Amino acid sequence: REAMSIMKKEGIPGSYEGIHRNIIRESSGNRWAINNWDINARNGIPSKGLLQVIQPTFDRYHVAGTKKDLYDPVANIVAACNYAADRYG
Repeated sequence: REAMSIMKKEGIPGSYEGIHRNIIRESSGNRWAINNWDINARNGIPSKGLLQVIQPTFDRYHVAGTKKDLYDPVANIVAACNYAADRYG
């Protein structure tokens, strides 16, 4: 809910249900999840956290007021949703 509050304040779209669905699909709800088998991992930048974000994407879309820790659930969710809004509208 903290992520949703920050997203609303920052004008980042997203619904609790949609984000929850993506978290379950991406990491099964494991904030420590690391994908060691896709192209990002082969390139040395595995996706990590609840919404499986790579570090460069997290760094670019990090939102002030959240931790600069990709594994932090709030920071991961807000950065991932910020990226998705920018990339996909």
